[in-house]
Amino acid sequence: MDTQGVIIHVRFAPNGTVVEIGERPASLTLQEWFNFLSENAGSVYQTLAGGRGVFRLTRVQVDGLRQKAVPTVT
Repeated sequence: MDTQGVIIHVRFAPNGTVVEIGERPASLTLQEWFNFLSENAGSVYQTLAGGRGVFRLTRVQVDGLRQKAVPTVT
């Protein structure tokens, strides 16, 4: 099982909107991806100083969340 750690960095504007976030699926906006992660992985979010934060996940978790956020059409 792959337990490689992934840290998804988030940076916020002074008004609270997301201006940068890692691992984002191309079909989602920055804010949509943050909202999705907050709803589905909020327990692993850590607030940092300076308008920043991180989600600490494994690669398997990130890949699963990306798949759930943007399911492929078959």
